[in-house]
Amino acid sequence: MPSMELQPSLDRETGMSRSRGKRGGWITFPFIAATLTGLMLAGWGWLTNLIVYLIKEFNVKSIDATQITNIVSGGINLLPIISAILTDSFLGSFYVVAISSCFSLLGVVLLTLTASNSSLRPPPCETASSLCQAPSRVQFSVLYAAIALASIGLGAMKFTLATMGANQFDTPQYQGFFFNWFFFILYGACVVSTIGIVYVEDSISWVLGFGLCSAAGFVGLAIFLLGTRFYRHDKPQGSPYTGLAHVLVSAIRKRNIPLSSKTEDYCHGIDGTNMILAATPSQSLRFLNRASLKTEGGIQSNGSITKPLRLSGTVVVVVLISTCISLLIFDRFLLPTWQKFTNRVLTPLQWTGLGHVFNVLSMAISALMESRRLKIAHAKHLQQQPGAIVPMSVLWLFTQLVIVGIGETFHFPGQVDLYYQEYPVALRSTPAAMISVVIGTAYYVSTALVGLIRNVTGWLPDNINEGRLDNLYWTLVVLGSLNFSFYLLCSSLYRYRNVENKVDNSVRGATGETETGQEA
Repeated sequence: MPSMELQPSLDRETGMSRSRGKRGGWITFPFIAATLTGLMLAGWGWLTNLIVYLIKEFNVKSIDATQITNIVSGGINLLPIISAILTDSFLGSFYVVAISSCFSLLGVVLLTLTASNSSLRPPPCETASSLCQAPSRVQFSVLYAAIALASIGLGAMKFTLATMGANQFDTPQYQGFFFNWFFFILYGACVVSTIGIVYVEDSISWVLGFGLCSAAGFVGLAIFLLGTRFYRHDKPQGSPYTGLAHVLVSAIRKRNIPLSSKTEDYCHGIDGTNMILAATPSQSLRFLNRASLKTEGGIQSNGSITKPLRLSGTVVVVVLISTCISLLIFDRFLLPTWQKFTNRVLTPLQWTGLGHVFNVLSMAISALMESRRLKIAHAKHLQQQPGAIVPMSVLWLFTQLVIVGIGETFHFPGQVDLYYQEYPVALRSTPAAMISVVIGTAYYVSTALVGLIRNVTGWLPDNINEGRLDNLYWTLVVLGSLNFSFYLLCSSLYRYRNVENKVDNSVRGATGETETGQEA
């Protein structure tokens, strides 16, 4: 039987350890959900429409505006790894979320000032004139300061809040439920922001749109602070990254010492409150086992700002809504039904694998749809008319966008759940940040890939009706299939450390068995 230290007595309705007090559990969920909603309404509201704001209000050239937006988006998705280090090593998740939310609010308020104060913007371009006055250094400085503050706040807050929410529960089962609802709320807030706030910015005024973002951010921060007395506050565990460096250095120093198969020959870190669960030497990366040996003395690119940009904003909503609906259906209906009849649950690796399948499928459908579009364009000789629009309904994009949303239903929650369960306790904020780092890296890798294909092939000319965009999609299908094959290989070799507990707990919950009353 599991020991009492690893399997404490639990409250089935809250998923909390009775020995850890009354803080945490589902009572914190409304506060975290409201916080996430407010802060994502604010963040997504300015980020989604940034390229339009730069072009319309700051007279930035379309290509430059696109580059600025890509850099900002990539930076926002790379920042969480820094916030994870600060969370795990120094501040804890509560203070990182609170501070980053203040940064976000300050940045959005500053953006609102640039929209409301004409002295902080260049004069508008004259009608029917291609001559536009560029922003002054002061105007650019204020704009970039606003974007930087808002970006730092959004990037540092989003996934740190996910980790903080999961830390409110003791059982992996409830943590998995939380991650599903977290992503549902995140995507739902993005849908509302895209449909509502972006519409206000485009059709009414930028001041009102950014003002709504500021109000949403303020309400989110206020609700977050109101829930302070209910949260379980995680304490920083020191600097685990320094510890990782020590492990590598120690392993190199002890490279000539033969490995032992005896547990007592290795050090196991116990500091009185936390135990590093490494009962036996790992068989993977065995070289690093030497570090714990006991030794003497050891230690959108064309820039159009009218209907095409608005259509792009509308199409994105299909993915967001698809993800929200899919999360709801799978979490509330399909998965419980599967669990009831099979007495098994899908592991995080299986969740992520299904996400890979749907991603490749969406690219294949995109390739087929683009092939159809090109046939129509060639049949009507539109390739000889630069900028000509193919008479084809946008609803043809619906299928692949829905499948992309379903793929995200499996991909992101599955990865976050896997990392959260398998990472050491001292690195609990890093797993959620890793997903964002992958997204941020993808912004730059995809740009490089498209640039390479554009330079090497003739698939992507300025006139898309003369190109072969479908070949680009087929290339992504091949690369995605190779990536999925590599994923299957890695998955087959991977051995879970902690996820088995989640499977056991979930099965017990499905069969009505209680988790309480276990004895050592």
